[in-house]
Amino acid sequence: MRTSQDGEVSLDRVDRHILELLQQDGRMSMTELADKVGLTVTPCIERVRRLEREGVITGYYAKVSPVALGAGLLVFVEISLTHKSSRSFEDFRKEILSIPQVQECHLVSGDFDYMVKARIREIGQYRRLLGDILLGLPGVTQTKSCIVMEEVKEITHIPTGM
Repeated sequence: MRTSQDGEVSLDRVDRHILELLQQDGRMSMTELADKVGLTVTPCIERVRRLEREGVITGYYAKVSPVALGAGLLVFVEISLTHKSSRSFEDFRKEILSIPQVQECHLVSGDFDYMVKARIREIGQYRRLLGDILLGLPGVTQTKSCIVMEEVKEITHIPTGM
């Protein structure tokens, strides 16, 4: 496995097959995984460990129902900052990381600076998230929100080229 200058890792067919299968079922036993990719258990384990060590596999998790945990309302918030400087971006970044309702936050190009994805219980909690928390973050000057009415597709699978 080699890494290019842009950070892309060179993966062979077996590595990609392992990644494809683990994305489908991260709890698959190493015996089953080895059988499906055509290796014995020890070389399969060594490949998985190498993929973890090299940062290709970044973790394993359980997909949980947001509704079951009282976080059935999904919102996206576009956030604009007053100043566009390294310091203002860093101050914002430090604060947004501590907000538990925020699942994702991305620095983006375009008409605003950040796109935030948050899950909350209901619309009253949304008002508190927006007014009391997000608008109080360092440098925030403007927000624009979208409340999701229906989740059509949400996946974590990244195509491996298999």
